[in-house]
Amino acid sequence: MATPTDHPIPTSPLEDSPAENETAAPQPTFVKLAMRNMVYQGSKSIFHFALTTVGLLGLLVGLAFITR
Repeated sequence: MATPTDHPIPTSPLEDSPAENETAAPQPTFVKLAMRNMVYQGSKSIFHFALTTVGLLGLLVGLAFITR
């Protein structure tokens, strides 16, 4: 039968042991991940950026036309 000291329950799921923190590489920031994705998927990123820009401009022009 296992005693409570055999398997300690972590107080937080995000808690890391000191050994893991020393050997693990630092996590890349979201900006670095976004830049890497833009390099790997360049045409898709440009298409989505253009689609968002056209949609936002269309929304603004439409609202300006309606509320004039």
